[in-house]
Amino acid sequence: MEEVDINKPAEASVSYTEENIRHLSDMEHVRVRPGMYIGRLGDGSQAEDGIYVLLKEVIDNSIDEFKMVKMGVGKRIDITIEDNLRVSVRDYGRGIPLGSLVDAVSMLNTGGKYDTKSFKNSVGLNGVGAKAVNALSSRFVARSVRDGQMREAVFERGQLISDNTSATEEENGTYIFFEPDNTLFLNYHFRPEYIETMLRNYTYLNTGLAIYYNGHRIISRNGLEDLLNDNMTGTALYPIVHLTGEDIEIAFTHTSQYGEEYYSFVNGQHTTQGGTHQSVFKEHIARTIKEFYGKNMEFQDIRNGLVAAIAINVIEPTFESQTKIKLGSLTMAPEKDSYGNPYPLSGVSVNKFVGDFVKENVDNYLHKHPDVSEVMLQKIQESEKERKAIAGVTKIARERAKKANLHNRKLRDCRVHLNDVKGGKKDDDNDPRLESSIFITEGDSASGSITKSRDVNTQAVFSLRGKPLNSFGLTKKEVYVNEEFNLLQAALNIEDGLDGLRYNKVIVATDADVDGMHIRLLMITFFLQFFPDLIKKGHVFILQTPLFRVRNRKKGVYETIYCYTDEERLAAIEKLSPNPEITRFKGLGEISPDEFRNFIGKDMRLEQVTLRKTDAVEELLGFYMGKNTMERQNFIIDNLVVEEDIVD
Repeated sequence: MEEVDINKPAEASVSYTEENIRHLSDMEHVRVRPGMYIGRLGDGSQAEDGIYVLLKEVIDNSIDEFKMVKMGVGKRIDITIEDNLRVSVRDYGRGIPLGSLVDAVSMLNTGGKYDTKSFKNSVGLNGVGAKAVNALSSRFVARSVRDGQMREAVFERGQLISDNTSATEEENGTYIFFEPDNTLFLNYHFRPEYIETMLRNYTYLNTGLAIYYNGHRIISRNGLEDLLNDNMTGTALYPIVHLTGEDIEIAFTHTSQYGEEYYSFVNGQHTTQGGTHQSVFKEHIARTIKEFYGKNMEFQDIRNGLVAAIAINVIEPTFESQTKIKLGSLTMAPEKDSYGNPYPLSGVSVNKFVGDFVKENVDNYLHKHPDVSEVMLQKIQESEKERKAIAGVTKIARERAKKANLHNRKLRDCRVHLNDVKGGKKDDDNDPRLESSIFITEGDSASGSITKSRDVNTQAVFSLRGKPLNSFGLTKKEVYVNEEFNLLQAALNIEDGLDGLRYNKVIVATDADVDGMHIRLLMITFFLQFFPDLIKKGHVFILQTPLFRVRNRKKGVYETIYCYTDEERLAAIEKLSPNPEITRFKGLGEISPDEFRNFIGKDMRLEQVTLRKTDAVEELLGFYMGKNTMERQNFIIDNLVVEEDIVD
């Protein structure tokens, strides 16, 4: 064996010289580090994927223009998405100043929103949004019309291709076209349901604005009240309380569902992860209600079943990332504007602003509407009664869960969790907390395959011992007694709401057979019954695993195609003919850990579980998960398929 001189310095494997120092142009930097600007890339299968951020950045500019134009002007935005691939947005505002059009869409840190007199309470503040869209698009067109003149600039991947100015009779405004670069956004498609939700949120916060999406008009007359009516899956126990003020709007009601549900916005931006405004709103609405009744109430009882929305306008808001999904601002406005003059709300904290409004207006409303206050009190008392009834069970369950955290044989945990305190260097495009997942599996073999294949940093595994309890129609007390659900609840850390959720993705991974489907239904029933917000916030997924493996040896090497449907199987057979080897996977346990690694990696197929108002949840659960009713029996009988053996 060759001896190694430990005193001899190791040779550098890579030289580090002046040639290694690079300077990137604005557009190059966006393309090299897209996550800094838009978060994750993705393919459009999830609402937080980058293509929706691109769309939002363009629409934000049109919304900011809508807020600034004169009454009766610019109250329409036309949005066209062709083949779910290409986007056009046309507003009828003032139009970008023609002389600055190219700079406004291609030079970072360039924009009109640094001037607080031109734009107040805008979302786009950093001079980045439209430039990022330009850089990350294979084709980008910016057209501005002002007073009979039109300038059009065409770009490809951020590089200017053409620039023309001409006379026109078009209305003033701005037109943006972009096609995301498919070399970055692989196999992307815009999903209409995500887009429509986004556009509806814009109209809720900008009453009177009409958005035409592929010719279909979306408009709101009642703001946040419409939002709650359109999104609540439960029945309101009393009419929605809708209160508005200068730079603030709130709406709330109670339902019979468990947990709390919040929608929050800043300057029209949907802050899906909340922030300072949502936190103080939760605190102050509970405190105000408690003080109104003058009773010794617990905040958790007051907020149980609460569905609420809050929208505020903040001058020069601070968000925790470029994607603007969580407000970090502590004050409503900076001390001074760009001209050195103070704002009316300079130095006023978000806590005081929201707290003062809620205390005065909610208290007044409850005094004026005794019918509402009576129903609310009844709901709070019912929540208190249920909490006290399960107090003993809860204590035992928590002690059991605490012990299980040390020795939980059901849970193979990961190192990184969604609720970890920020620390270290975590870029937006590579924040491991957003990748934190937990697979809920059934059986030792399936759990073993996933456990051996998983990424131990971001992927946890929770193993069910069989079919879980059917929780439909059960009380929270009955479910607390169930050890398995109790341990799962503890693993997710959702007993007191989603603020402490440990995993960004809760993935149900079962066999693609009848038993596997049944387990999926049982798990979804549990979440729908007791933690509906987990589904509404987009955290619950179904893992899609291949049904077939088709392969053929060519030149000594196997070419393998995994197929998720019969159609994919037939296409693979045709491609790998003649005489390919076909394997049918009957269950997850039959897939080797080496192969399973391909299905739970970066490109794993997930189907998001969604919940909309139009979903008749109670009726569906009652039919599928309720007692063995005659309706279900008759349905099964009427839809039986009889297979006959064919004898040659």
